[in-house]
Amino acid sequence: MTATITHRRLARRAFTLIELIAVIVVLAILSGVAIPKYLDYSARARSSALQGSLGGVRSGIANFYANSAIDGDAAYPTLVELTTVGTVMQEAAPTNPYNGLNTVVTATLAEANARTISNAAAGWRYFVDNAADPPVAIFYANTDDESRVDDGTGTFETANDL
Repeated sequence: MTATITHRRLARRAFTLIELIAVIVVLAILSGVAIPKYLDYSARARSSALQGSLGGVRSGIANFYANSAIDGDAAYPTLVELTTVGTVMQEAAPTNPYNGLNTVVTATLAEANARTISNAAAGWRYFVDNAADPPVAIFYANTDDESRVDDGTGTFETANDL
């Protein structure tokens, strides 16, 4: 009789097939909700990194303009000044998170207004015209990949429009 009781106690400690199926179903539902959210995190992180990089460079350009205005000759930095470490930026241009490049190439006014990308291997595009009244400088990403930044209409901005 003792052997029968011990066998029944061991059998009760195991999970039934129904309990195991219920756990698997719950895990499948949770992963079905969590995985799409996780995949969106990397896209949103890339968009945030791009916005941070653009903000840093644009702040440096604005600071250069403000300092030159105080000195009496308001002008934005040239492409050479922008890419020379220690003149506008204290470090090299940041890496564009969409294409992995940190080089800066020039753009024409028409290209800058349309945010046209260059076929050259470059992370950024820069247009400057200090002869205009007022002077103009436009710095943008050299990629037209879709970002995760909402444009207000429910669609997403492209990276070069940020």
